[in-house]
Amino acid sequence: MRRLIGLLTLGLVFQGCARGPNIATDQLPLRRVVVYRNGVGYFERSGRVDADQVKFKVRQRMIGDFLATLAIVEHGGSSVRSASFPLEVEQSENASEPEPPKPWPRGKSMPPPAPPVPDSEKMRDVMLYLDGKEHDLAIGYVSETPVWRPSYRVVVHENGAADLQAWGIVQNLSGENWNGVKLSLVAGAPLAFESTLGDPVVPRRPIVTDNGEVIAAVPTGETSLGEDTSQGVDIIAPAAAPPPPPMTEAAPEEAEAADYDSNDDSKRAGGGAAPARKRSAGPTATRAASAPRPMPAPGNPKDGVAERRRYALEEARLAGLSAPRKMNALAAVAVEAGTTRYEIPGAITVPNESATMVLLLSRRVPGEAVFLFAPDGGVPDSASHPFRVARFTNATPGLLERGPIAVFEKGSFLGQGMLESLPPKATATVPFALERSLAVESERKYEQQGARLARIEAGELYIERDNVIKTIYKIKNGSDKRSKLVVKHLRQPGSRLFRPPSGTEDNTGTGSALVPLEVRAHARAELTVDERQSGEQREDWLSPLADEAVKTYLADPRRDAEVAGKLTQAWQVRQTLRRALDEQAKFSDEQSELEKASRETRLSLQAIEKNAQAADLRAKLTRRLQEVTSRLEQITKRLIELKLAINEQQVRFRDAIRDVRLLRAPPPKD
Repeated sequence: MRRLIGLLTLGLVFQGCARGPNIATDQLPLRRVVVYRNGVGYFERSGRVDADQVKFKVRQRMIGDFLATLAIVEHGGSSVRSASFPLEVEQSENASEPEPPKPWPRGKSMPPPAPPVPDSEKMRDVMLYLDGKEHDLAIGYVSETPVWRPSYRVVVHENGAADLQAWGIVQNLSGENWNGVKLSLVAGAPLAFESTLGDPVVPRRPIVTDNGEVIAAVPTGETSLGEDTSQGVDIIAPAAAPPPPPMTEAAPEEAEAADYDSNDDSKRAGGGAAPARKRSAGPTATRAASAPRPMPAPGNPKDGVAERRRYALEEARLAGLSAPRKMNALAAVAVEAGTTRYEIPGAITVPNESATMVLLLSRRVPGEAVFLFAPDGGVPDSASHPFRVARFTNATPGLLERGPIAVFEKGSFLGQGMLESLPPKATATVPFALERSLAVESERKYEQQGARLARIEAGELYIERDNVIKTIYKIKNGSDKRSKLVVKHLRQPGSRLFRPPSGTEDNTGTGSALVPLEVRAHARAELTVDERQSGEQREDWLSPLADEAVKTYLADPRRDAEVAGKLTQAWQVRQTLRRALDEQAKFSDEQSELEKASRETRLSLQAIEKNAQAADLRAKLTRRLQEVTSRLEQITKRLIELKLAINEQQVRFRDAIRDVRLLRAPPPKD
């Protein structure tokens, strides 16, 4: 990519004829313009005025905005007395009719009628009345202007670095040339609205009539108690605020610093702040304005130049392929009140109805070119193939606004993408092409896992189980190079990632996660993303899930010691009860089988009772019946004993868990 230097002015002439400035005055030249991203700009005019008034020409629809944001500062004390402007008054029905147009002379062709000018586009006079003396004024106001738009270039290197450039495109449709102004671009949109202060408003008032009404009831009076005022009253009042310091002229050395930094907004927030002080015009000021200024000493708190110099030296150290030759051509970046401001160095000239492209920053940042699997409905093949993307980190102190970005690598243009708003230290992933040498397919599996103690209330046990969703991505690399792939996994609402692979970026704000994976050349790889969503359910104390949940809680070092002690004692009783219940279930099953065998044996004996030839079989069945009956007697006796033991242990267990109360167990550890 070509090395780009400083400022690039584009002669972009807009269609249509010039219609004059929206706000203009011949008495104060335009010195400063701050353009925002919400359709407004801050304009600052300053100079010396030797008159009793300053006259502005303002378009009718902009008078309200002009008055709502007008800031006037006179160095040495304010002497602006008032501001007057005309009002648009609707004509009544009885107003005199306008005079009819005079007839056009015969023999002459009549020119086409001029299109009528809407009242909102007519120019009105706004007068600022002074005291008739010489004044050094600075006047700032807000007016509508096209938003500035960013454009980016990134050059990706193989060593995990990238060169990032940011450009700003500014359009001048104000109706006047911006000649030698100080230009600032603000990444952010301060709250701004259209004001109607220039429109007269007469609210409707209630009408009061006198109908001679008779009072229907006698009003109740108020009684005040007597008191001795000579004793005084103790009053506790807040201390009065100290008066503001008077506005005075700066000392000569301070005035020099103030004049040098008059356009440095790193000391005040917002483009609409009070304009900076200006030095009085004179021979000394003229020489200082024409001659190059010496670089101030580093660390001077009154100047922003030291910071700019440090910034430029850092740029020079980190400069890469796309770095400009002159580092002083870069904009100074400042973060004020949460917004990012780019101060363009030097004076800028932007003719009316033209655009200017200025270099905002050029910096070496962490970056790489990888592949991103992120299916997009607008690109059908992206459901099977990943995008080629540029990933880089915003290592600048300011916000990078949304804008187009061009990607380069090894001196070649790779493609274009769209960079979304990128805060400082955030990482952008910008797709710019589709890669068909990599193929991806996916499948999902659902299951339930685990059991954790959730809470214990009123002797009831509640546990948590995980609804597990496993997404398996299968990747095939058909290229000759090892490929790094980043899978954009759409997150399930309310779920959490369980033991995600190293390097995973869980972007909860966008509802997705970026999961990295490397695939060898001509090889296959598999990636599993495990998401879990906890669900609470009531559980029986004697169930296996309850046993798993309580034992997990008792092994957790974050457990409550008192609750753990009570549960430990209760669980010893539960183990005895559980063994008795298991033994009871085993004997009950055996009892059922023996009773079934006993019935079958009795039926068999009845069938051969009168058969003399089946004497041996009858004897065998008789012995079997006796054995079954004997075993049934033993089992019945044991079941009675177990029933008594179970009843006892159940009472003991209920008593042990009666005082156990746990409102919330520790959250799961992934």
